[in-house]
Amino acid sequence: MTDILMIEDDAELGGLVRDFLMKEGFSARLCSAAETALALLSEEPFGLVLLDVMLPGMNGFETCAVIRKTQNLPIIMMSALTDEESKLTGYGNGADDYIDKPFSIKVLTAKIRAQLRRKTEPQQEEILRSCGIVLNPASRSVTKNGRPLVLNAKEFELLRYLMLHEGKALTRDALFDAVWGIDCFSEPSTVSVHIRWLREKLEEDPKTPKLIRTVHKRGYIFGEES
Repeated sequence: MTDILMIEDDAELGGLVRDFLMKEGFSARLCSAAETALALLSEEPFGLVLLDVMLPGMNGFETCAVIRKTQNLPIIMMSALTDEESKLTGYGNGADDYIDKPFSIKVLTAKIRAQLRRKTEPQQEEILRSCGIVLNPASRSVTKNGRPLVLNAKEFELLRYLMLHEGKALTRDALFDAVWGIDCFSEPSTVSVHIRWLREKLEEDPKTPKLIRTVHKRGYIFGEES
């Protein structure tokens, strides 16, 4: 049974979602404030976090960033802020998915199952080395010329997939299916955003990338140009 921590200050909505998830076979805990939830996360193991954005005190974006510093568990943000900038802020702070309020509880449950399924899928444990980058799937760590890099969950998986297919041009749709999954409710355009974030962390000059290059009308390719 997966333990889900829900951080939601709307008691009625939180109770409704919690009760439904418990009927679906999950164990669900409800917190109304980020500070209480962070204390729980430091003491108890959880399999997934549902995180509201507009919380009293520390907001959801800030909370997500704090969780991501120490936890690799899936985070799904829930918010009435449906604009693109808010969603990009959520992903940028380490969220794995983002669902607009009001939402269908069945759709939320599908998102939860999709995240948990990807979390439990066996991962290739081979350490990848190229262009000064060392990616270790077991420890979920990445270094560039010996310097540790902080990547969110999707940045890590995207870089891993690119490195596994070094020298091969990959379309945006192929990257989206491989990293986010065909059952994900995000948009394929998020690939371009995450590529930009990766370049900012990996490239000496993100405006003229040499490690993750754009291939005209094809997609993206990892590896230094020969």
